[in-house]
Amino acid sequence: MSDNGTAAGNAHHKVVIIGGGNAGISVAARLLRKLKGLDVAIIDPATTHYYQPLWTLVGGGVFPKERSAHPEASVIPKGATWIQDAVTQVLPDENAVVTAGGTRVEYEFLVAVPGMQLNWSQVPGLPEALGKDGVCSNYAYETVDKTWEFIRTFQGGTAVFTQPSTPVKCGGAPQKIAYLADDAFRKAGVRENSKIIFANGGAKLFTVEKYEKTLYKVVERKGIDVRLRTELVAIRGGAKEADFKNLDSGELTTVKYDMLHVTPPMSAPDFIRSSPLANADGWIDVDRATLRHTRYANVFAAGDASSLPTSKTGAAVRKQAPVLVQNLVAAILGREGEGAYDGYTACPLVTGYGKLVMAEFDYDLTPISTFKFDQSKERRSMYLFKRNVLPALYWRGIMKGRA
Repeated sequence: MSDNGTAAGNAHHKVVIIGGGNAGISVAARLLRKLKGLDVAIIDPATTHYYQPLWTLVGGGVFPKERSAHPEASVIPKGATWIQDAVTQVLPDENAVVTAGGTRVEYEFLVAVPGMQLNWSQVPGLPEALGKDGVCSNYAYETVDKTWEFIRTFQGGTAVFTQPSTPVKCGGAPQKIAYLADDAFRKAGVRENSKIIFANGGAKLFTVEKYEKTLYKVVERKGIDVRLRTELVAIRGGAKEADFKNLDSGELTTVKYDMLHVTPPMSAPDFIRSSPLANADGWIDVDRATLRHTRYANVFAAGDASSLPTSKTGAAVRKQAPVLVQNLVAAILGREGEGAYDGYTACPLVTGYGKLVMAEFDYDLTPISTFKFDQSKERRSMYLFKRNVLPALYWRGIMKGRA
């Protein structure tokens, strides 16, 4: 059932939204504010909605993880039908999707915003090791509190933080927790007998040079061993060993660890990758400006599963959602949409407790400044902005279609 008492699983809706995360809810809320009474269905199986950007601070011991969770029913916009099921097939040539429960839901317009799929099993040994013997990850609600447990109880040795070569949610998050861990180790008096390694499958520490320069200063100050083009390929949890591959030379290296924070490989969900919506790389193939599908005119997409060539962050979704809604409303009314997305994204790069670099940029990797100061510098004000202001903006503004 939806929260307004309408039977979920109707055969047909004017607009069907796949996904009840940041993008799905904010798009639905904006649509219903623009077109009162519009028939909108949201398909998502989740019972809980998470504000995932908080998980860096949860992993750093700043907040309990429960602060990041609200019931999914509480964020479903009034007037929307919630079909609490998972999509397993997208049939754009038939204007329909099929759910795990066997329901066929037809649409006139489709918004595909299913988010990212975390592929834990792509790293042999990772699923079995996760949450035990120092292996943790901020990328799942079930394991994020283990990160703080392992940081808090760390007695020295080697702490490894990984980032895969695949796109990931918030490309800065894998290194942010390493910076917090360094601070925590120093406060606990164990940093002198510790080694911190950041193994990043990418070719750069950060994609935008202006911010990367600052991050290299942070790395130097903290004495972190940065290994680029180095990807985690296997874990032997019992032995506390991790295998890494140099993506340029193919050379394999084994590292003995005492703590291992893993960012898993990610992709669009399997049902998207196997659908006609996907491009050759498995992402939903949309026009980078209009967010309209390149082959199906009644399909729109945004967020992490889309092909948009920008960082996959909540801040990007915040700028994508109004453009998508503007162009979708125009399509519903039989007009030509004029909304254009410029690739804006932002990554609040926590560099320690009380320190943050607010990185903002566009498709061309040109730095953007919302504030009237040099955002490439570490600032306490920006840390407090992330900690105190952004969560409230998310729940009270973005989820309501107001911000």
